[in-house]
Amino acid sequence: MNIPPIYAKRLHNWFSDLQNRICHELEVIEQESVDLDIYAPYIPGQFAKRDWDFQQNGGGKMHVLQEGRVFEKAGVNVSCVWGEFAEEFAKQIPGASEDPKFWACGLSLVIHPRNPFVPIVHMNTRHIITTKSWFGGGADLTPCIPQESDTNFFHKTLQDCCDRFNRNYYPKFKTWCDEYFFLPHRNETRGVGGIFYDYHNTGDFEADHVFNQNVGETFLTSYPEIVRRNMAKPWSDEEIAIQMHKRGRYVEFNLIYDRGTHFGLKTGGNTEAILMSLPPTAKWAA
Repeated sequence: MNIPPIYAKRLHNWFSDLQNRICHELEVIEQESVDLDIYAPYIPGQFAKRDWDFQQNGGGKMHVLQEGRVFEKAGVNVSCVWGEFAEEFAKQIPGASEDPKFWACGLSLVIHPRNPFVPIVHMNTRHIITTKSWFGGGADLTPCIPQESDTNFFHKTLQDCCDRFNRNYYPKFKTWCDEYFFLPHRNETRGVGGIFYDYHNTGDFEADHVFNQNVGETFLTSYPEIVRRNMAKPWSDEEIAIQMHKRGRYVEFNLIYDRGTHFGLKTGGNTEAILMSLPPTAKWAA
């Protein structure tokens, strides 16, 4: 098995470019909020950027914005790592029980807005190689105060993205998302869904790669639109309490069930990058 693959630089460059464009768009929104008094006394946020080295091979780039006006915390991270899985974890990964070597590259982001009317969002796109190879990713919306128009818009953009490639993708990946982002111990969904896909390999690398790219591009056009629709809405202490409760549920899912969290921690990834998905503050009822 040849790791990294011959197309490693190509994929890594694309993930890095998407990371930079997403961060730029979020910083533009921060600047657009300067005339909104509801965000005083905060100043427009900018992303702090830090590189990290993987303990085996490769590494990543953390871009994190904290204490901004619109975005209380936003993390947009890219990693490209390779090495060998530990024996016990290798049994859980397709193709790794035969050979523990792996290569993984992707982008992952989570955004926690300050305004409870602006939804929390998660998106990632990735490519992984063991003795098998596949793409994975998706995007899902977690509003604290759901707006049906935002939910419908978000799903429509993802459906349009999927339909450009295969009309079976959206119903399949939407259902997968609903089932994946579910908290069994609470018997509730994490949010209003989106799409989720994993082990995606149609046998046509180029088509799968372009689909994966389109998921990222769709996020870049859809989520900023939702932010701009809602970021000027004033909020109350009661609505902040709802937001804190929802963030608590977000923490529970990401620490207990999220595959990406488990993958990163069990392969020796950067702990700060892995846990950047957690909100800056959250509350649980007594």
